[in-house]
Amino acid sequence: MGKERIPVTPAIRVLRAAKVPYTEYIYKYVEHGGTTASSRELKVDEHCMVKTLVMEDENKKPLIVLMHGDRQVSTKELARQIGAKTVSPCLPETAEKHTGYKVGGTSPFGTRKTLPVYMEATVAEAPKVFINGGRRGYLVELNPYDLIRLLKPTVVTVGITTPVKQKRREEGSQGDID
Repeated sequence: MGKERIPVTPAIRVLRAAKVPYTEYIYKYVEHGGTTASSRELKVDEHCMVKTLVMEDENKKPLIVLMHGDRQVSTKELARQIGAKTVSPCLPETAEKHTGYKVGGTSPFGTRKTLPVYMEATVAEAPKVFINGGRRGYLVELNPYDLIRLLKPTVVTVGITTPVKQKRREEGSQGDID
């Protein structure tokens, strides 16, 4: 069996054009596996995984939220911090329409439409982050400062820990399923 071909997605084109150093990882994509599956596959702390979440406000205005893999977004707190009445996740087909990426393969780089980006404050503190490269089963590792330089996100503090993820983190299981 030959070596798997590394894709050249719109996200990769943006990273190359900006001369951002990155490392590519291809892994076996698991439907609905999320960052738990990818962190387990790559043997990386799920906290270093950064999810690209496509959401919308009450006026259906889309936005991107970058969140640690082991956290969820408090949509009420996000709405409060960005001055919206409500914020909720987009339907998969709506997210695809705005970004040009399939859900599970959404990258904040090279989106079809320029969307406002909000980033959990503590993402900047990570020594490195793993973020989707624009295809399911494809991540890129980069310095969070390059992420900030390219995306110019608005920093928010909206991350919440679910009890199951908190228990796993305390046990040091890196996302393994009990």
